[in-house]
Amino acid sequence: MSRFFSYKYKDLVPYTPGEQPKVLNVTKLNTNECPFPPSEKAMTFAREHLRPLNLYPEIQCIDVRSRLAELHGIDVDSIILGNGSDELLNFSFMAFCDDRKQAAFPSISYGFYPVYADLNHVPYTTIPLRADFTIAPEDYFDLHRTIFIANPNAPTGLALTRSQVEEIVKHNPDSVVVIDEAYVDFGGETCIPLIKDYDNLLVVQTFSKSRSMAGARLGFAAGSKALIADLNAIKYSINPYNVNSMTLAVGLGVLLDEETTKANCRTIMDNRAYTTAALEKLGFEVLPSSSNFIFARTDKIGGGNLYLQLKERGVLIRHFAQPGIEEWSRITIGTKEQMDIFLKNVREILEERK
Repeated sequence: MSRFFSYKYKDLVPYTPGEQPKVLNVTKLNTNECPFPPSEKAMTFAREHLRPLNLYPEIQCIDVRSRLAELHGIDVDSIILGNGSDELLNFSFMAFCDDRKQAAFPSISYGFYPVYADLNHVPYTTIPLRADFTIAPEDYFDLHRTIFIANPNAPTGLALTRSQVEEIVKHNPDSVVVIDEAYVDFGGETCIPLIKDYDNLLVVQTFSKSRSMAGARLGFAAGSKALIADLNAIKYSINPYNVNSMTLAVGLGVLLDEETTKANCRTIMDNRAYTTAALEKLGFEVLPSSSNFIFARTDKIGGGNLYLQLKERGVLIRHFAQPGIEEWSRITIGTKEQMDIFLKNVREILEERK
């Protein structure tokens, strides 16, 4: 860091994203991207409806918000768009947390939560997972803190039901509960319908996973009109034009082709079941996933060692050195061909260790 870097951030530990190799001739199963591009129908729509790039983007993002409102049966003023869901999560830490209203989130979850807390000087508490890696709703009752929960959770892939989330929301009437649904389309249960009944629930989703737009950066949050107004106050104080015109055009095109999104999700879930069964046959323990990745371990090789040996062979997965999960691996679910390459290399590695 330079000698000019603010003392406010001297202890900040930035988030570490998954590797993004410059070459594409690798089997990339480390960052939970969708293996399928946006459909040609979506891209054709985007090309035909792209706002001239010499003009600023449409500031209220009304077309995309209206389509999302239609799909979810909620009011358009209950939705805000962001430059990826990460931006909206940061906005939520800014809007709903401070030294008087501290934060709480699971001890094993999305790695950006503690980073956003530290960035915004928000004290926080982490709630341990149960021995089986599940989140126990009762552990979050009456916390008097702003609660952040990824559902399905990352990196475990385990999900709470809507009724379990509702119990958390009901037992924290004086606090905002933020449910991060980045992976909900792969077998989870969205909590967006609950925003009609609870003014303290904010649901955040992304277009990066099921909707094939990780490179375009688009996310949205749904909540009561008052919560969305709070987030808009942050947005308009930082960057009113936070979503660019190209992303808005593609995003609307994707939303108008929900059939392709649903078909891609079904394929990924089928590939998830196929990969899980194959790993279990090789002696792996695999958690029951509701996401586009699986979390697995085996006594035959450590998680860090498996990651390194696969990387040498051109296959990228994700390994976390965090205590409690250091022996586990997170594997993104790709195409059937990608999963066969991964499984072939795992078999060879295990065979060489005999």
